[in-house]
Amino acid sequence: MSCATQLLRHSRKLRSAQNLLEVESVCSARYFSKDASTIIRIDDMPSLRPSRLLGKKESLFRFTPARTFKVSVNCASDIAHFRQPTGLGFNSARAASVRHFSSSDLPSHLPLGMPSLSPTMTEGNIVKWLKKEGDKLSPGEVLCEVETDKATVEMECMEEGYLAKIIHGDGSKEIKVGEIIAIMVEDEADIPKFKDYQVSSTPAPAETKAPAPSEPAPPKKEESEPVKAPEPKPIKSEDASQKGDRIFASPLARKLAEDNKVPLSSLKGTGPDGRIVKADVEDYLASATKGAPVKDVAPSADINYADLPVSQIRKITAARLLQSKQTIPHYYLTVDTRVDNLMKLRGELNALQEASGGKRISVNDLVIKAAALALRKVPQCNSSWMNDFIRQYHNVNINVAVQTEHGLFVPVVKDADKKGLSAIADEVKVLAQKAKENNLKPQDYEGGTFTVSNLGGPFGIKQFCAIVNPPQCAILAVGSAEKRVIPGTGPDQFDFGSFMSVTLSCDHRVIDGAIGAEWLKAFKGYIENPQSMLL
Repeated sequence: MSCATQLLRHSRKLRSAQNLLEVESVCSARYFSKDASTIIRIDDMPSLRPSRLLGKKESLFRFTPARTFKVSVNCASDIAHFRQPTGLGFNSARAASVRHFSSSDLPSHLPLGMPSLSPTMTEGNIVKWLKKEGDKLSPGEVLCEVETDKATVEMECMEEGYLAKIIHGDGSKEIKVGEIIAIMVEDEADIPKFKDYQVSSTPAPAETKAPAPSEPAPPKKEESEPVKAPEPKPIKSEDASQKGDRIFASPLARKLAEDNKVPLSSLKGTGPDGRIVKADVEDYLASATKGAPVKDVAPSADINYADLPVSQIRKITAARLLQSKQTIPHYYLTVDTRVDNLMKLRGELNALQEASGGKRISVNDLVIKAAALALRKVPQCNSSWMNDFIRQYHNVNINVAVQTEHGLFVPVVKDADKKGLSAIADEVKVLAQKAKENNLKPQDYEGGTFTVSNLGGPFGIKQFCAIVNPPQCAILAVGSAEKRVIPGTGPDQFDFGSFMSVTLSCDHRVIDGAIGAEWLKAFKGYIENPQSMLL
């Protein structure tokens, strides 16, 4: 008999604790193995599959790899979401769906939730379902196409069964991660039972807990007391404002409030000792914009217009770029690089490529290689700001901005400093084609440490300043090459040269001005002496 059991049985104060545990929807499980047994909380348990129900108070569950748990619960319907404990040899990357067992007329079923298909994904759109209701499903088969904040990704089935009900059909938008999108069953005969199935609302459990046995009166007293508590607080703040007392706010919050004409007296501080911080002002502005009526800005009847739908990728891109400009202290360094030697080397290399059947090397491929080598020489620019520390990367992964009709994509060329020009050229062309077809996988755009954006070659832009792509600390904007007249060797002599303007946008929290200039010097050296990139 364990010590906890003895305490519960022989202690007067703890004698009622056993009944309390039986009332609450809480359970624990003991994992039996050859090693010492460990107790796992319900929140730490993975999705379980019942081998058989032993009764109302106990159920026996079995993991796929022969792991047996004995679980004591109040009733079978109390079995809720279980999460996988670490160290049991399961793949945590897969979304753990949960089988629901209830006392209702519905048989056991498996709700399929919206998966998190990228690190920054909070919601997604369903482009189209590749399976229809009633279809048989096998592990590895594609269920539907999901539009994330990065690309359109295929959602695969993890278990065998039948698709009983599709909750969100083709074209469904802004579905939160984890929200149920479909129902899966094991038996084909159970499919008709889910014809009119609807996802149950979450506030239902709160209503069942409301009728307590003998405690209706105390909550009323507690509610009456808090109602009085907030009343003196605004009175004190009004008295303070009338007396001219100082409102405590951070300098950044005060500046942001002044720029947006937000009175500090209307804000409630969440910082230390009620201090108003930047987040308080941003929350106030966000709530104000959400409540603003859009119909007031309607154009006149003489103007013809069309409202275009905003894709999930464009939404996330807009939010991230806005966050970058508001939170990252940008500064810009521009330098002109002479590219005559670069163009000569490119012509020689393309002649060799055509003779061997390889793909042509572009100026952008040479720029990517030069940027990667410059990052290896000046690793401070290959870093990220992590609030409490600066993370410096040992891999040089270059994101390349690609504009498509679906939006702006930034696929990544990993370990660009270690790859040859031919390999970089082939990889960039493949990634660009995937981006145009909206077929990029997460591994095609995740893990970048630096970004190159080229508007010179395709569009003839002379010079521009790009926005830093967080969490990176720098981005290189490449302009077009143009011929200029330059002084010759003699006093009355002159020469012609092709120059390309590049601008480095830096995060001043990570890269000081001298470090950014040092990186540009290294980059310029590789561009003007391209043979050094081949060493």
